[in-house]
Amino acid sequence: METEIDAAVRTCPALLISAAASGQGKTTVTAALARHHRNHGRRVRVFKTGPDFLDPMILQQASGNPVYQLDLWMGGEDHCRNLLHAAACEADLILIEGVMGLFDGDLSSADLAMLLGIPVLAVIDGSAMAQTFSALAHGLATYRPGLPFAGVFANRVAGERHYQMLVEGLPQALPVFGWLARDAEIALPERHLGLVQAAEIKNIEARIERAAAATGLSNSQLPTGVGFAPAARQPIAKQLTGVTIAVARDAAFAFLYRSNLELLEALGAELVFFSPLDDTTLPDADALYLPGGYPELHLEELAAGESMQTAMRNFYAAGRPILAECGGMMYLLESITDAVGHSAAMTGLLPGSAVMQQQLANIGMHAIDLPEGTLRGHTFHYSRMNSPLQPVAFSKAARHHGSAEPVYRHGGITASYVHAYFPSSPAAVARLFRP
Repeated sequence: METEIDAAVRTCPALLISAAASGQGKTTVTAALARHHRNHGRRVRVFKTGPDFLDPMILQQASGNPVYQLDLWMGGEDHCRNLLHAAACEADLILIEGVMGLFDGDLSSADLAMLLGIPVLAVIDGSAMAQTFSALAHGLATYRPGLPFAGVFANRVAGERHYQMLVEGLPQALPVFGWLARDAEIALPERHLGLVQAAEIKNIEARIERAAAATGLSNSQLPTGVGFAPAARQPIAKQLTGVTIAVARDAAFAFLYRSNLELLEALGAELVFFSPLDDTTLPDADALYLPGGYPELHLEELAAGESMQTAMRNFYAAGRPILAECGGMMYLLESITDAVGHSAAMTGLLPGSAVMQQQLANIGMHAIDLPEGTLRGHTFHYSRMNSPLQPVAFSKAARHHGSAEPVYRHGGITASYVHAYFPSSPAAVARLFRP
């Protein structure tokens, strides 16, 4: 039961940072703002709207604090409210990076902003425009009546004169928070699934610091305070007490929601982490979690890890539960072929192979109906899997035109391209990992 302090409404300055489309530089601007305020002694908590593993890595590096997902479809409104309330209890500033464009999706960044009363800061890439910047800003601010709108931020600007051209037509009621120049030393590198993982960018600190310094913000600039009230919390039974779960975590398997790990611990599980790239054996565990990542970028190292592959086979032979998502599922196949045609042998616990391709294979929000319960999550992958296994189920896309993903059961393995968001069904998660 919540205490009186836990139930109190907490007021904290907050912004939801969105844009007209993907690729406008939302993550760069959010990271710059987070580091600016952190450098001025403020405790900054950052969230990411929608399903994303890569942006939160950058935002955690910038803010120095863990980053959680805020998604109305995957986690639900109460879950989002409680995450924000917990942050407001300890933070001086909350920043939320939106997903895609401001109004994109059935449950968009604009929907979240309106539901929770969080003002929107719109990032606009001004690199190929002048006065049209003002028209676009005006449209974003007024398209949906009642949308709380804080102002705009100009990104990829050629210089001071260009900036003045961009904002000269803005009405006084539409503030400009600042601007960032078009600068290769600020831009964040990308690859096929999005940004490069923060740990792989050798000069990530220098990039973030350069961006923070370039915003031109003063120490006194804080957005409007927003009141965050908690929602009712459902008690979580300790259904995994005494269960140890081995979790793969390294450069090849890094797509882990922090909320997923914290839910497993709330269920009573003990988590032990290991690296399929670097370790030679598995830790002593009752269940195994293989998240997604970039196994296709580490084929030689994974194929050379024969001792780890043997340990995987022994774990499977013991009949213990294994949950494998996307890249984790690919690692359990007989082989993976990368985008240039190089193939390498994997563990062979699932019959079949995966082949990387240039075009996106599937993307979107999905739900999986399993005997253990229904889990929500998302899929986003460039590989195609070929297997003689018959799926035990197919995911259901949240949007009517989405393509279903097969779900496989093989011995103790449950595998799919879907990245599950565990808080969507704690009871189902407990049943999946319970030996």
